[in-house]
Amino acid sequence: MLPVGVGIESVDIWFQDETRVRQRGTTARTWARKEARPQLVHQQQFEYAYIFGAVCPIRDQAVDLVLPSADTEAMLVHLERISMKIRAGRQAVIVLDKAAWHTTKPLKRVSNISLPPLPPALPTLNPTEQVWQAVRGERLANQRSC
Repeated sequence: MLPVGVGIESVDIWFQDETRVRQRGTTARTWARKEARPQLVHQQQFEYAYIFGAVCPIRDQAVDLVLPSADTEAMLVHLERISMKIRAGRQAVIVLDKAAWHTTKPLKRVSNISLPPLPPALPTLNPTEQVWQAVRGERLANQRSC
Protein backbone atom coordinates (compact mmCIF):
# COMPACT_ATOMS: atom_id res chain seq x y z
CA MET A 1 0.00 0.00 0.00
CA LEU A 2 1.24 3.47 -0.92
CA PRO A 3 1.58 6.18 1.71
CA VAL A 4 -1.22 8.74 1.87
CA GLY A 5 -0.76 11.53 -0.67
CA VAL A 6 1.47 9.56 -3.06
CA GLY A 7 0.05 9.52 -6.58
CA ILE A 8 0.62 6.69 -9.03
CA GLU A 9 2.54 9.03 -11.35
CA SER A 10 5.34 9.31 -8.79
CA VAL A 11 5.76 5.53 -8.28
CA ASP A 12 8.57 3.33 -9.61
CA ILE A 13 7.98 -0.44 -9.80
CA TRP A 14 10.94 -2.60 -8.79
CA PHE A 15 11.32 -6.39 -8.74
CA GLN A 16 13.57 -7.99 -6.09
CA ASP A 17 14.86 -11.46 -5.37
CA GLU A 18 17.90 -13.26 -4.00
CA THR A 19 19.66 -16.51 -4.70
CA ARG A 20 22.21 -18.67 -2.92
CA VAL A 21 25.40 -19.64 -4.69
CA ARG A 22 27.96 -22.07 -3.38
CA GLN A 23 31.43 -23.35 -3.87
CA ARG A 24 31.68 -27.05 -3.21
CA GLY A 25 34.56 -29.49 -3.26
CA THR A 26 34.38 -32.41 -5.67
CA THR A 27 34.73 -36.12 -5.06
CA ALA A 28 38.34 -37.25 -5.41
CA ARG A 29 39.17 -40.29 -7.54
CA THR A 30 42.43 -42.12 -8.07
CA TRP A 31 43.84 -45.16 -9.83
CA ALA A 32 44.54 -48.19 -7.61
CA ARG A 33 44.79 -51.98 -7.73
CA LYS A 34 41.45 -53.77 -7.40
CA GLU A 35 42.12 -55.03 -3.87
CA ALA A 36 43.49 -51.67 -2.65
CA ARG A 37 41.30 -48.95 -1.14
CA PRO A 38 43.46 -45.86 -0.87
CA GLN A 39 42.51 -43.10 1.57
CA LEU A 40 42.10 -39.71 -0.10
CA VAL A 41 41.64 -36.33 1.50
CA HIS A 42 39.38 -33.89 -0.29
CA GLN A 43 37.49 -30.74 0.56
CA GLN A 44 34.32 -31.48 2.54
CA GLN A 45 32.98 -28.04 3.47
CA PHE A 46 30.75 -25.73 1.48
CA GLU A 47 31.05 -21.98 1.09
CA TYR A 48 27.86 -20.01 0.49
CA ALA A 49 27.06 -16.46 -0.57
CA TYR A 50 23.78 -14.79 -1.42
CA ILE A 51 23.21 -12.49 -4.36
CA PHE A 52 20.49 -9.90 -3.79
CA GLY A 53 19.20 -8.22 -6.93
CA ALA A 54 16.55 -5.64 -7.76
CA VAL A 55 15.61 -4.01 -11.05
CA CYS A 56 13.43 -1.12 -12.12
CA PRO A 57 12.91 -1.75 -15.85
CA ILE A 58 11.18 1.59 -16.55
CA ARG A 59 14.04 3.63 -15.05
CA ASP A 60 16.72 1.20 -16.35
CA GLN A 61 18.19 0.87 -12.86
CA ALA A 62 19.47 -2.10 -10.91
CA VAL A 63 20.96 -2.74 -7.48
CA ASP A 64 22.83 -5.90 -6.60
CA LEU A 65 24.79 -7.05 -3.58
CA VAL A 66 26.69 -10.18 -2.64
CA LEU A 67 26.22 -10.88 1.07
CA PRO A 68 27.22 -13.73 3.40
CA SER A 69 23.66 -14.41 4.60
CA ALA A 70 20.02 -13.96 3.67
CA ASP A 71 18.23 -12.53 6.67
CA THR A 72 16.50 -9.37 7.85
CA GLU A 73 19.76 -7.45 8.29
CA ALA A 74 20.93 -8.34 4.78
CA MET A 75 17.55 -7.35 3.36
CA LEU A 76 17.73 -4.00 5.17
CA VAL A 77 21.14 -3.31 3.62
CA HIS A 78 19.70 -4.13 0.20
CA LEU A 79 16.64 -1.92 0.72
CA GLU A 80 18.83 0.97 1.84
CA ARG A 81 20.90 0.65 -1.35
CA ILE A 82 17.72 0.62 -3.43
CA SER A 83 16.41 3.61 -1.48
CA MET A 84 19.49 5.62 -2.50
CA LYS A 85 18.61 5.04 -6.20
CA ILE A 86 15.08 6.41 -5.87
CA ARG A 87 14.73 10.02 -7.00
CA ALA A 88 13.61 12.61 -4.45
CA GLY A 89 9.85 12.88 -4.22
CA ARG A 90 9.26 9.42 -5.70
CA GLN A 91 8.08 6.20 -4.06
CA ALA A 92 9.24 2.68 -4.95
CA VAL A 93 6.99 -0.35 -4.90
CA ILE A 94 9.21 -3.43 -4.69
CA VAL A 95 7.55 -6.67 -5.72
CA LEU A 96 8.96 -9.63 -3.78
CA ASP A 97 8.11 -13.12 -2.59
CA LYS A 98 7.20 -14.08 0.97
CA ALA A 99 10.62 -15.20 2.19
CA ALA A 100 10.81 -14.95 5.97
CA TRP A 101 13.18 -11.97 5.89
CA HIS A 102 10.84 -10.07 3.51
CA THR A 103 7.94 -9.97 5.95
CA THR A 104 9.57 -8.75 9.18
CA LYS A 105 8.56 -5.46 10.81
CA PRO A 106 12.03 -3.82 10.69
CA LEU A 107 11.76 -3.60 6.88
CA LYS A 108 8.94 -1.07 7.20
CA ARG A 109 11.38 1.63 8.33
CA VAL A 110 12.54 2.55 4.80
CA SER A 111 10.19 5.48 4.13
CA ASN A 112 10.30 5.72 0.33
CA ILE A 113 9.70 1.99 -0.28
CA SER A 114 6.51 -0.10 -0.16
CA LEU A 115 6.79 -3.90 -0.09
CA PRO A 116 3.71 -5.71 -1.44
CA PRO A 117 4.35 -9.48 -1.40
CA LEU A 118 3.37 -11.81 -4.21
CA PRO A 119 0.63 -14.35 -3.50
CA PRO A 120 1.90 -17.61 -1.92
CA ALA A 121 3.18 -20.31 -4.29
CA LEU A 122 3.48 -17.88 -7.23
CA PRO A 123 7.10 -16.66 -7.13
CA THR A 124 7.35 -17.10 -10.91
CA LEU A 125 5.29 -13.92 -11.29
CA ASN A 126 8.46 -12.08 -10.29
CA PRO A 127 10.64 -11.64 -13.41
CA THR A 128 13.87 -11.59 -11.37
CA GLU A 129 13.27 -15.28 -10.52
CA GLN A 130 14.07 -16.06 -14.16
CA VAL A 131 17.42 -14.25 -14.11
CA TRP A 132 19.22 -16.55 -11.67
CA GLN A 133 19.45 -19.58 -13.95
CA ALA A 134 21.05 -17.49 -16.70
CA VAL A 135 23.46 -15.86 -14.24
CA ARG A 136 24.51 -19.25 -12.86
CA GLY A 137 25.02 -20.74 -16.31
CA GLU A 138 26.77 -17.81 -17.96
CA ARG A 139 28.54 -15.84 -15.25
CA LEU A 140 29.03 -17.99 -12.16
CA ALA A 141 29.90 -21.37 -13.67
CA ASN A 142 33.49 -22.47 -14.04
CA GLN A 143 34.77 -21.37 -17.41
CA ARG A 144 37.34 -23.24 -19.50
CA SER A 145 40.03 -21.10 -20.97
CA CYS A 146 41.14 -22.37 -24.36
